[in-house]
Amino acid sequence: MALAGRRDGPLMLRGGGGGKPLSHGSRIAVAVAVGIALGCVCAFLYPDGLFRPSASALQWSRHGEVDSTACESSGRVTNLESQLASLERKNAELRRQINELSMKLQLAGQGKDETLYKAGPFGTVKALRTNPTVMPDESVNSRLAKILGEVAVKKELIVALANSNVREMLEVWFTNIKRVGVPNFLVVALDDNIESFCKSNGVLVYRRDPDEGIDNIAKTGGNHAVSGLKFRVLREFLQLGYSILLSDIDIIFLRNPFDHLYRDSDVESMSDGHNNMTAYGFNDVFDEPSMGWARYAHTMRIWVYNSGFFYIRPTIPSIELLDRVADRLSHEKAWDQAVFNEELFFPSHPGYEGLYASRRTMDIYLFMNSKVLFKTVRKDAQLKKLKPVIVHLNYHPDKLDRMKAVIEFYVNGKQDALQRFPDGSE
Repeated sequence: MALAGRRDGPLMLRGGGGGKPLSHGSRIAVAVAVGIALGCVCAFLYPDGLFRPSASALQWSRHGEVDSTACESSGRVTNLESQLASLERKNAELRRQINELSMKLQLAGQGKDETLYKAGPFGTVKALRTNPTVMPDESVNSRLAKILGEVAVKKELIVALANSNVREMLEVWFTNIKRVGVPNFLVVALDDNIESFCKSNGVLVYRRDPDEGIDNIAKTGGNHAVSGLKFRVLREFLQLGYSILLSDIDIIFLRNPFDHLYRDSDVESMSDGHNNMTAYGFNDVFDEPSMGWARYAHTMRIWVYNSGFFYIRPTIPSIELLDRVADRLSHEKAWDQAVFNEELFFPSHPGYEGLYASRRTMDIYLFMNSKVLFKTVRKDAQLKKLKPVIVHLNYHPDKLDRMKAVIEFYVNGKQDALQRFPDGSE
């Protein structure tokens, strides 16, 4: 049998005798068979296809796909990172707003009988720890407000009080702040010489308006007398709405302190403690044998906060603290640091209403006092590798000499710079 080509009439199957038309189903079967046959022939003759692209074209295509995919992937990652950072900022702002609104709600409900809150499930209840800040009042001191507006970063700055008695230490102090790269600091000059000295060294300085009560102490007072003045001077800073990191002059800055604050309390202070127990508190058992069975009495002890280095937020409890300390120092012959701690820690009791200010103790190995450094850190191979944020030479009278040694050790890398000093004072 032979297959005839396409004609105007029906497809015919011809034999030796004559032609008979194929049915519709038979024609479909024949067409399928022809298509399969042609496909087999093409597959045999052209195994790589009739329109095979060149090698260079394939290579360009593959590289183009990879490059395109890489670019798209990199772009997506960058976009996601940007979105994540934006969400984190929004989340932090929302937390701040929730905290402030919760505090406002609590303050609004003070003195009312209605219940403001319902306690949540066990383990989920937490009291508010951060008090709201006061509304800034520039009428208190418009000149100071202008200065603070220029120097503060995020409404924060380092403040130190100084008179001519500490001029040499003051130079070491602000030189190291500059070296660390902290721009937001201010010196409150207590006499003309310090004001001129700061200006000549490019240090922003503030000189208060004349005040006989303050000026007499400021010009001639020693360390403790001048230290007590800060509680009166700082009040205006807080009233203007600024958070202050108060610093004595006998301090070496090695890192930016604002990167290591929690900002969750009214007062965040360095400790005079020399280990975890003394700095953060411990259960001290008092033994009184004459009491027999009840001879042991448990007490709570903690080393005092250092009033020469603390961060204070502009809140009502913070301002009340400054007022309480300044008032007592004006009537009592007392050490400002002792009064500062008594007002922070003593609870309300008959005849006395305690201060309800929140407080936090700074990390003693980041905000390090000189007892920690000279009794412990310099003798420990591992602790010597840590770089503190600041070192306060509060435990030693030879302050300037030790300040320079601290710089040699931590800044210039002189490993034996601290070895010549005794643990304490000679």
